[in-house]
Amino acid sequence: MFRLASMLYSIIATSLAGAGVIAVLTAGYDTLIPILVAAGIGAIIAIPVADLIAREITRQ
Repeated sequence: MFRLASMLYSIIATSLAGAGVIAVLTAGYDTLIPILVAAGIGAIIAIPVADLIAREITRQ
């Protein structure tokens, strides 16, 4: 399951980090620190999301 979660993480992390960056830029924060924080938060949130999705896929 770890291999599946790792593969899913690579896709999910980029999606969530990108969505966070877009949200920060839309809010008007266009300096480096808010962009990096949003990308980091998206990457961290992607860990349990990838694990949850991997568990649901392998549960069947």
